[in-house]
This record gives sequence, structure tokens and C-alpha cells, in this order.
Amino acid sequence: MSRLSEGKLKSVVKFLEDIKVFTLDHLVSYLSCSLPTARLKLKQWRTYTSYNQNGRYYTMPVVPRFDENGLWHYEKISFSKYGNLRNTFVHLINASSSGLTGNELGNLVMLRPRSFLHHFRNVAGIRREKSEGIYVYFSDDAERYKEQLQSRSRGFISAGKLLSDADAVIILTALIKHHGISGEDIMQLPEVGKLGFSQVVIREFLDRQGLLKKTPTTKP
Repeated sequence: MSRLSEGKLKSVVKFLEDIKVFTLDHLVSYLSCSLPTARLKLKQWRTYTSYNQNGRYYTMPVVPRFDENGLWHYEKISFSKYGNLRNTFVHLINASSSGLTGNELGNLVMLRPRSFLHHFRNVAGIRREKSEGIYVYFSDDAERYKEQLQSRSRGFISAGKLLSDADAVIILTALIKHHGISGEDIMQLPEVGKLGFSQVVIREFLDRQGLLKKTPTTKP
């Protein structure tokens, strides 16, 4: 197969920029070259690979207009300035103010959570834990995690009702009655549960009183 001329390459690059997205097969056809040569050009041009559509699509680096989350969607094809979906999730989760749920992640990347969440249960850079009965993804950096957890707690508290003195007495009485019980377990007690407060509100109250029994934190 003949060597690709500079004129041919420039012409194809301009064409690829005009059509926005393309596949490897398209590139082989446009360049009239072998698959290895086409893959080499993709690397040399530093193209972006779609994180959906099975990674079939590519775009030239000058084409995407990434949004504030580093994402660009063209029709039903999505790209990330952070590369693959794993790197994108780590960035989005670490950049979020209060962690992200699966649905929140799905809305950002325009994917159904079921299609990707099972791949991200044990990924370096993030941690997963249940909050209010649903899994939330946080940064695994200790300081950033603490900030995100506090922010999520404040959000729940501002969205819900506050504890009254009578409510506080009920919680403290239950704590005395069940001496040594953990903060997670006290929130499962019937007399506490019937108060109708979220677990985050009660956890925040116990923490302010210095009564939240700490348990070792493990990654999911």
C-alpha cells in the first residue's frame, strides 16, 4: 500500500473535522490504508473515543465543545475530555460538592445507571456507601469525602424538618436505654424511626452531641 501523502492527510483531517464523528472503518476507507495505519493515525492525532456506543466513534481534538463537566454529546454519541468512562466518573464524583447517586451520574453522562454501575463498585479514586437507602458515590480522599458528606448532610437537613427538644429527648432516652448501640443501629429503633426524620438528620444530631459511635470505615 502506498505511503500517505501530506496532501492526502490534510484533506482527510479537514474532512473528519467537518463530519464531526467517524468510525475506524470509515477512517480506513478515507485513507485507503490498513487497520494498523489507521489506528496509528488516531493515536498521532490524539482523537477522542466515545464512551458510549461501544467506543466505536472518534472525533478530532478540535471538534468537541465540552461543557462544564468535560462532556460533549453529538446526536447520541458522547465524549469526555477525561477519556474513558472510568476516568470521567472519578472526575465527576471528586468534583461534586456532595457526592453523586447512580441516577445523578446517569443524568450527567446520559446513560442508564444499570448499564454501567456494576463496573464501578471497586474503583480507585471513589467510594460507595448507602445514604437514605440508596448508594452514593464519594471521593475516596479523606478530606474531600468529609466535605462531601457534610454538604450532603446539610442538604438533607435544610430540606427536612429540624429536631425539636422533645424529639431530642426521645433520641437521647433511646441511646441511654440501648447503651453502647452504634449510631447506625439507633436509627433503626422503632421509637426513633417513628419520628420521621431522615437518617442524615439524626446522624448529624448525634455527631453534634459527640454521641455518634464511630465504626471503622471500609471501602465497598
